[in-house]
Amino acid sequence: MHDQSSALPPRHVLCVLGSDLDLDLVERVTRDAGGSAVLLDRDYSQRAADPRMPRAFEAATATTGWSDADRAAVAGHDTVAYLMSPPMTRETSLDVSRRMLVVTAALLRAGATAVKSESSGVGHGRAGWLTLADDAARGTPEGPATLPAGHELATALLDAWVQRPITDDDVIYSCGLHLLGLPDVEVADGRPDAERVAALDGMAVYLATESRASQMRDGEGFRTSADAPRWVLNHRPCRRYPEDDLYFNPYGYWRLTPAD
Repeated sequence: MHDQSSALPPRHVLCVLGSDLDLDLVERVTRDAGGSAVLLDRDYSQRAADPRMPRAFEAATATTGWSDADRAAVAGHDTVAYLMSPPMTRETSLDVSRRMLVVTAALLRAGATAVKSESSGVGHGRAGWLTLADDAARGTPEGPATLPAGHELATALLDAWVQRPITDDDVIYSCGLHLLGLPDVEVADGRPDAERVAALDGMAVYLATESRASQMRDGEGFRTSADAPRWVLNHRPCRRYPEDDLYFNPYGYWRLTPAD
């Protein structure tokens, strides 16, 4: 893997909404669930509604599902809190991302009503976040979580933090794998959408669960199963976002193109 070492290290920034939500409570629950390194940004948090939130949350949950109750909770919020994880290295990313999911679930159970990631643009409804947190907890090993991860933990964290598929002209791509210490994935045109989405998801899971993924090289082939279409891999630096953007991936991305 190739790092763009001049970039700022990845970190989680969460937007948390609530109705009559006490910021001191948010800070206390966050510290208890995630440790003292996860911080409440009091400069940007506010005890007032933000009129931009309904549109922002609709965009964040476009591919993950959102109930009428979730929409009502966002529309009725009167508190906005922003939380920041510590900056992450490749070695700490998986464990920090797991802990941030624990924080998210703890806040929702303590009175928060909606959460989205400012670091990947993804959100879920309340039930979705809690299910993902429970799935991750079942897959969490003893001690800190590290790459490669077990399948249950990896898929829970991928679904929690990685926005996909995003469509841009003739490609689909992911955003958020930098939060797991991994390159993002881009799949070029040339096959039906279902095959491209399967390749994107399969590559993301492979990166998170297979030790050999860190030794992959340009020109290698990839397929999700023995009878699935074959794709050719090429690693590229991240040019989609500026280096000071929370979406920026310092590990670049793998581009998959059809092998025939």
